[in-house]
Amino acid sequence: MNDLESIQELLRPLFPGLMGVRLVEATAEKVIATLLIRPDLCTTGNSVHGGALMAFADTLGAVATFMNLPQGASTTTIESKTNFVGAAAVGTTVTGECTAFHRGRTTMVWQTLIKSESGKLFAVVSQTQLVIAG
Repeated sequence: MNDLESIQELLRPLFPGLMGVRLVEATAEKVIATLLIRPDLCTTGNSVHGGALMAFADTLGAVATFMNLPQGASTTTIESKTNFVGAAAVGTTVTGECTAFHRGRTTMVWQTLIKSESGKLFAVVSQTQLVIAG
């Protein structure tokens, strides 16, 4: 079940699906997804809530870890750090690209860059995922 469509369907009824996360690419090396910034994902001033960007990046790191898990294992986030460097407005589609710093047997560490379609950087997220043996 590591194909893109199956993972997207798995996410559909969950929080990432409710947010509108759309997977573009999901491999063991990289996960790319998009998110349309809607009013319900924003704070005052019609800019995206930081928690929405964090949840978006967390989803990408979890999917990336999932793509690397041994049979029967699962994962959970144990640490996440976000640097916000720009504000995305309502109507903006952001793209997250998640790549590995470390893919180990017990932990994996990922970095997600969240940018606009024109390449403007909004956030940099690093997170650690625990690999839970099956």
